[in-house]
Amino acid sequence: MRRCAPWLVALPLLALVLPSQAQWKWRDKEGNVTVSDRPPPREIADQDILGRPAATRRNALPLGAPGATGTPASAASAPADAKVPLEREVEARRRAAEQEQAARARADDARTAAQRADNCQRARAQISTLEGGQRLSRVNARGEREVLDDKARTDELAQAREAVTTNCR
Repeated sequence: MRRCAPWLVALPLLALVLPSQAQWKWRDKEGNVTVSDRPPPREIADQDILGRPAATRRNALPLGAPGATGTPASAASAPADAKVPLEREVEARRRAAEQEQAARARADDARTAAQRADNCQRARAQISTLEGGQRLSRVNARGEREVLDDKARTDELAQAREAVTTNCR
């Protein structure tokens, strides 16, 4: 029984050491060193990350291997398959943001095209009404009804034709 006593003490201590290997260590903007089991916030630069869990080391070569420098290889020289999960997540979020932005741009373009088509149709209808020769009237700013004379009809026709050239492409 006395032979097992050291092992009974060592095993719980070893169990406490293993989770500590899954620790992140980084320096924040104020220069304070932070240790956590979660990755640092996105605003922390890569060079300020002082320690990573063993599973997230970047393309580390075993010591003594040709080309081993003892420091992790840069992300630019790492093959795409060797990217750590955090890098893949950042890249996936960047791609999702780009796709969302492209979808917004397409929706804006579609909305603008529909608006132009509506403006084009309205301007053409206005031209046909003005060229029809009927007597037209409109309500002025004071709420009074006024009949369009030849000059006002010509001005309205010029505005409608400009709207057609602008919106009907």
